[in-house]
Amino acid sequence: MAASGGSRRSESDVAGFTASPQLAQALQQIVVDLVELHLQGKQAHWNVVGHNFRDLHLQLDQIVDDARESADTIAERMRALAAVPDGRSETVAATTTLPAFPAGEASVSAVVDLITARLRATVDTLRTLHDQVDGEDPSTADLLHAIIDSLEKHAWMVSAENRSA
Repeated sequence: MAASGGSRRSESDVAGFTASPQLAQALQQIVVDLVELHLQGKQAHWNVVGHNFRDLHLQLDQIVDDARESADTIAERMRALAAVPDGRSETVAATTTLPAFPAGEASVSAVVDLITARLRATVDTLRTLHDQVDGEDPSTADLLHAIIDSLEKHAWMVSAENRSA
Protein backbone atom coordinates (compact mmCIF):
# COMPACT_ATOMS: atom_id res chain seq x y z
CA MET A 1 0.00 0.00 0.00
CA ALA A 2 1.64 3.22 -1.11
CA ALA A 3 1.30 6.48 0.77
CA SER A 4 1.67 9.92 -0.74
CA GLY A 5 5.00 10.54 -2.41
CA GLY A 6 5.35 6.88 -3.41
CA SER A 7 6.85 5.71 -0.11
CA ARG A 8 5.65 2.46 1.43
CA ARG A 9 3.83 2.62 4.74
CA SER A 10 5.24 0.47 7.48
CA GLU A 11 3.13 -2.00 9.39
CA SER A 12 3.24 0.20 12.48
CA ASP A 13 1.77 3.06 10.42
CA VAL A 14 -1.37 1.05 9.62
CA ALA A 15 -1.72 -0.99 12.81
CA GLY A 16 -4.08 0.00 15.58
CA PHE A 17 -3.18 -1.49 18.94
CA THR A 18 0.34 -2.92 18.89
CA ALA A 19 1.92 -5.36 21.31
CA SER A 20 4.51 -4.08 23.73
CA PRO A 21 7.83 -5.95 23.71
CA GLN A 22 6.71 -7.71 26.90
CA LEU A 23 3.42 -8.86 25.37
CA ALA A 24 5.20 -9.97 22.21
CA GLN A 25 7.70 -12.01 24.27
CA ALA A 26 4.93 -13.64 26.31
CA LEU A 27 3.07 -14.63 23.16
CA GLN A 28 6.30 -15.85 21.58
CA GLN A 29 6.87 -18.21 24.52
CA ILE A 30 3.33 -19.53 24.16
CA VAL A 31 3.83 -20.11 20.42
CA VAL A 32 7.10 -21.94 21.07
CA ASP A 33 5.59 -24.27 23.67
CA LEU A 34 2.56 -24.99 21.46
CA VAL A 35 4.82 -25.78 18.48
CA GLU A 36 6.92 -28.05 20.69
CA LEU A 37 3.79 -29.77 22.03
CA HIS A 38 2.70 -30.36 18.45
CA LEU A 39 6.09 -31.86 17.55
CA GLN A 40 6.32 -34.03 20.65
CA GLY A 41 2.75 -35.22 20.15
CA LYS A 42 3.65 -36.32 16.63
CA GLN A 43 6.78 -38.09 17.92
CA ALA A 44 4.63 -39.96 20.44
CA HIS A 45 2.00 -40.69 17.77
CA TRP A 46 4.57 -42.34 15.52
CA ASN A 47 6.28 -44.37 18.23
CA VAL A 48 3.63 -45.49 20.71
CA VAL A 49 3.28 -49.27 21.02
CA GLY A 50 1.36 -51.73 23.12
CA HIS A 51 -2.10 -52.49 24.38
CA ASN A 52 -4.68 -49.87 23.38
CA PHE A 53 -2.21 -48.41 20.89
CA ARG A 54 -4.82 -47.41 18.33
CA ASP A 55 -6.99 -45.36 20.70
CA LEU A 56 -4.02 -43.38 22.00
CA HIS A 57 -2.60 -43.05 18.47
CA LEU A 58 -5.85 -41.38 17.37
CA GLN A 59 -6.09 -39.27 20.52
CA LEU A 60 -2.57 -37.99 19.91
CA ASP A 61 -3.66 -36.82 16.46
CA GLN A 62 -6.36 -34.68 18.10
CA ILE A 63 -3.83 -33.19 20.51
CA VAL A 64 -1.40 -32.49 17.66
CA ASP A 65 -4.12 -30.81 15.61
CA ASP A 66 -5.25 -28.66 18.55
CA ALA A 67 -1.67 -27.66 19.44
CA ARG A 68 -0.88 -26.77 15.82
CA GLU A 69 -4.09 -24.75 15.41
CA SER A 70 -3.53 -23.00 18.74
CA ALA A 71 0.04 -22.07 17.78
CA ASP A 72 -1.29 -20.68 14.51
CA THR A 73 -3.99 -18.70 16.31
CA ILE A 74 -1.49 -17.08 18.67
CA ALA A 75 1.09 -16.45 15.93
CA GLU A 76 -1.56 -14.80 13.76
CA ARG A 77 -2.69 -12.75 16.75
CA MET A 78 0.91 -11.60 17.16
CA ARG A 79 0.94 -10.46 13.53
CA ALA A 80 -2.34 -8.62 14.07
CA LEU A 81 -0.61 -6.78 16.92
CA ALA A 82 2.46 -5.96 14.78
CA ALA A 83 4.64 -8.53 16.57
CA VAL A 84 6.70 -11.13 14.74
CA PRO A 85 6.40 -14.80 15.80
CA ASP A 86 9.40 -17.08 15.43
CA GLY A 87 8.56 -20.75 14.98
CA ARG A 88 11.86 -21.82 13.45
CA SER A 89 13.12 -25.17 14.69
CA GLU A 90 16.26 -23.69 16.25
CA THR A 91 14.19 -21.11 18.13
CA VAL A 92 11.73 -23.70 19.39
CA ALA A 93 14.50 -26.08 20.50
CA ALA A 94 16.41 -23.31 22.27
CA THR A 95 13.49 -21.66 24.08
CA THR A 96 10.80 -24.23 24.85
CA THR A 97 9.96 -24.88 28.48
CA LEU A 98 8.82 -28.44 27.73
CA PRO A 99 11.15 -31.29 28.68
CA ALA A 100 12.68 -33.24 25.81
CA PHE A 101 10.76 -36.25 24.53
CA PRO A 102 12.65 -39.54 24.57
CA ALA A 103 13.69 -41.16 21.30
CA GLY A 104 12.45 -44.53 20.12
CA GLU A 105 9.37 -46.58 20.82
CA ALA A 106 7.45 -46.03 24.03
CA SER A 107 4.69 -48.05 25.66
CA VAL A 108 1.15 -46.75 25.82
CA SER A 109 1.41 -46.19 29.58
CA ALA A 110 4.72 -44.34 29.24
CA VAL A 111 3.34 -42.13 26.45
CA VAL A 112 0.26 -41.37 28.55
CA ASP A 113 2.50 -40.07 31.33
CA LEU A 114 4.86 -38.25 28.95
CA ILE A 115 2.11 -36.49 27.01
CA THR A 116 0.13 -35.65 30.14
CA ALA A 117 3.25 -33.99 31.58
CA ARG A 118 3.79 -32.00 28.37
CA LEU A 119 0.16 -30.92 28.21
CA ARG A 120 0.39 -29.73 31.80
CA ALA A 121 3.71 -27.97 31.15
CA THR A 122 2.17 -26.11 28.21
CA VAL A 123 -0.81 -25.13 30.35
CA ASP A 124 1.63 -23.92 33.02
CA THR A 125 3.20 -21.60 30.44
CA LEU A 126 -0.21 -20.28 29.43
CA ARG A 127 -1.35 -19.79 33.02
CA THR A 128 1.94 -18.18 34.06
CA LEU A 129 1.75 -15.64 31.25
CA HIS A 130 -2.03 -15.16 31.26
CA ASP A 131 -2.24 -12.28 33.74
CA GLN A 132 0.53 -10.37 31.98
CA VAL A 133 -1.25 -10.83 28.64
CA ASP A 134 -4.63 -9.95 30.15
CA GLY A 135 -3.22 -6.78 31.68
CA GLU A 136 -2.25 -5.46 28.27
CA ASP A 137 -4.71 -7.16 25.92
CA PRO A 138 -7.85 -8.84 27.27
CA SER A 139 -8.82 -9.92 23.74
CA THR A 140 -5.71 -12.04 23.45
CA ALA A 141 -6.26 -13.38 26.97
CA ASP A 142 -9.63 -14.67 25.76
CA LEU A 143 -7.79 -16.75 23.16
CA LEU A 144 -5.60 -18.16 25.92
CA HIS A 145 -8.70 -19.20 27.91
CA ALA A 146 -9.91 -21.41 25.06
CA ILE A 147 -6.47 -23.00 24.63
CA ILE A 148 -6.14 -23.68 28.36
CA ASP A 149 -9.58 -25.30 28.42
CA SER A 150 -8.72 -27.52 25.45
CA LEU A 151 -5.31 -28.62 26.75
CA GLU A 152 -6.60 -29.31 30.25
CA LYS A 153 -9.37 -31.47 28.79
CA HIS A 154 -6.79 -33.39 26.75
CA ALA A 155 -4.62 -33.86 29.87
CA TRP A 156 -7.59 -35.24 31.81
CA MET A 157 -8.63 -37.58 29.01
CA VAL A 158 -5.12 -38.89 28.32
CA SER A 159 -4.19 -39.29 31.98
CA ALA A 160 -7.35 -41.33 32.63
CA GLU A 161 -5.78 -44.16 30.61
CA ASN A 162 -3.31 -44.87 33.45
CA ARG A 163 -5.76 -44.32 36.31
CA SER A 164 -7.97 -46.77 38.11
CA ALA A 165 -11.00 -46.11 40.28
